Amino acid sequence: MSAPFAKGPSDPTVQPVPASVIEQVDAADTTLSNPKRAVIALGANLGNRLETLQGAIDALEDTPGVRVKGVSPVYETEPWGVAPDSQPSYFNAVVIVKTTLPPSSLLERAHAVEEAFHRVRDERWGPRTLDVDIVAYAEVVSDDPQLTLPHPRAHERAFVLAPWLDVDPDADLPRRGRVADLLAAVTRDGVAPRDDLELRLPE
Repeated sequence: MSAPFAKGPSDPTVQPVPASVIEQVDAADTTLSNPKRAVIALGANLGNRLETLQGAIDALEDTPGVRVKGVSPVYETEPWGVAPDSQPSYFNAVVIVKTTLPPSSLLERAHAVEEAFHRVRDERWGPRTLDVDIVAYAEVVSDDPQLTLPHPRAHERAFVLAPWLDVDPDADLPRRGRVADLLAAVTRDGVAPRDDLELRLPE
C-alpha cells in the first residue's frame, strides 16, 4: 500500500492518511463489507518486550481497515534456530484481526510497524525489537514468495500455535488442520506461558 497510515497514540509512524480515506475504510469495516479474518504472530526479544508487543497491537488497531478482535496470553520462548543462551528470550503473542485490507497491504503495514519499532533485518534468526508475521489470512493459500499463506513454518512452532490456540480454541491452519492437533504434535520445550503478564485489547 502506497498510502501512509494514520498516527495513533502508540504508533510511532508519522504521516497521516487523508480523512476521506479513513472514513471510507472505516465505513466498510463498520458495515462488515467483506472483512477478512487474519491471524498475526508477534515476537520481541530486545528492549521492553511487553511494551513493544502492546505498542504493535495498538498500532495495528490504529490502522484504517484493521480491527483487533482477540489478543492471546504472553509466552516466553527460547530463540529459534540459534545456539542456546546466545540471545535474550522472546515474548510471543498472537492477535486475531478483522480487516478490509488485502494481504499485500496488511503485509506492508506489518513491515511498517516493525520499522517503527526499529526492526533491523541484517541477520537471519537474529535478535529483534519486533517481529510481525501474518500466519493466516482467511482461507487464502498462496505460494507467493513475498507473502506465503499460510505461514510456511507456523505448523512447526509452538510459540505460534500455543498462543493461537489460547485465543481461538477452534482454530484451523489452512493446509495443515486443527491448531490443537498441530500443537500436540510438536514440542513445547522452551515455550512457557507468562501468567504474570497481560496484553490488552485496544479500547
